[in-house]
Amino acid sequence: MIRWLIVIFLALMLISWFTPLLQKLGVGKLPGDFRFRLFGREWFIPLSSTLILSMVAALIARFV
Repeated sequence: MIRWLIVIFLALMLISWFTPLLQKLGVGKLPGDFRFRLFGREWFIPLSSTLILSMVAALIARFV
């Protein structure tokens, strides 16, 4: 259980570290990514970016 918590924590750290780089590449600005303001907060739902990144990860995993 502790091992999974560490893995999740490290994955979240890597995602937050790569977010500015991915935004410069255009990930997060695709047509299926929703960004809206509600109750004074900005909400972001990256549907198409998630699909594309998961397909890339699956291809990498298949060849490795």
